[in-house]
Amino acid sequence: MNYTAIFETAVDALRREKRYRVFADIERIAGRFPHALWHAPDGPREIVVWCSNDYLGMGQHPASIAAMVEAAQQLGVGAGGTRNISGNSHQVVMLEHELADLHGKPAALVFTSGYVSNQTGISTIGRLLPDGLILSDQLNHNSMIEGVRQSGCEKAIFRHNDLDHLEDLLRKAGKERPKLIAFESVYSMDGDIAPIGRICDLAERYNAMTYLDEVHAVGMYGARGGGIAERDGEMGRVDVIEGTLAKAFGTLGGYIAANAPIIDAVRSHAPGFIFTSALPPAVAAAAQASVRHLKVSQSERAAQQANAARTKAALADAGLPVTISETHIVPVTVGDAERCKAASDLLLAEHGIYIQPINYPTVPRGTERLRITPTPFHDEALIAELTRALVAVWRKLDLPFRLRAAAE
Repeated sequence: MNYTAIFETAVDALRREKRYRVFADIERIAGRFPHALWHAPDGPREIVVWCSNDYLGMGQHPASIAAMVEAAQQLGVGAGGTRNISGNSHQVVMLEHELADLHGKPAALVFTSGYVSNQTGISTIGRLLPDGLILSDQLNHNSMIEGVRQSGCEKAIFRHNDLDHLEDLLRKAGKERPKLIAFESVYSMDGDIAPIGRICDLAERYNAMTYLDEVHAVGMYGARGGGIAERDGEMGRVDVIEGTLAKAFGTLGGYIAANAPIIDAVRSHAPGFIFTSALPPAVAAAAQASVRHLKVSQSERAAQQANAARTKAALADAGLPVTISETHIVPVTVGDAERCKAASDLLLAEHGIYIQPINYPTVPRGTERLRITPTPFHDEALIAELTRALVAVWRKLDLPFRLRAAAE
């Protein structure tokens, strides 16, 4: 048996489909975000990052950095083990208090990543529901899909944001059967938003629990950064809110917030929590500082939303195929995996602009795109530079413009 050939064949298949992923060697520059250093084949070059999930630049905020440095100096850089053995630090406990408060819930539980919090949270809750049914939005993230799969529950997929379809599935399941509706607030590839209040209406009508992924919304929306559910006044109606510390909060980790019995049950039964090392105290301290800051500061959110609006307008005015949404996500459609990768390569090599291509399986085939994420630090000069670069790349690759005039 040629084991090496098996894995080479698997990778070669991705290359043939033009989906093989190449990661640029990047160094972020604290204090100069979104500028970074690219270790190119011909030597280091300064670039501008336009695809970071550090949406508000909190990964370089002085309060977060100071909290991490102080904790590392006092406590070291490791957690010391799982939370069940020796890794349960005061910093993690205090972070969970901050997160529970952020979402108006009695309790919260921190995991090592947002992926793990979804995968483990959904699968554990599902396993604990007798004869449970999980109703999952068609466009849910892979971490949620894996959580549903690993729960062992029967599943029902409802068409994206289609409340009539969801209600039909709930009606067929009946009010007595335990049910969990799993959905996201901001869908990160298109930037559209779930009708949280109306989904909660259906959950209450048909006696179902709700599980809301707010990873692309926490820190970004609501008076204190609690997400779309806070913005829309629906936090109290959602049973479980899941979020990440690695996007708008700029650090690392994931979490769920809910009532105490749910959190205690997941803490006590979830393999993805029980058998993995805890977040290091320094990371938890930095995350806590970031959450605290964004509970009271509006400036980052306001600047980010303003720059996102400017970016959408500039790209649309240039005739580029940008999808206009009400969120901070700015997708520009290419529609072909090979040319999407080529556009990304040209932007980096010729214009010093870093935007990773988004291809299948992250998005369906034929909808490949560049996913742009403006931050408070992408000013008007950088937006103009991005627009000129994209127009040049579109012309070089003979990609379609939305407006004929822009291509002439």
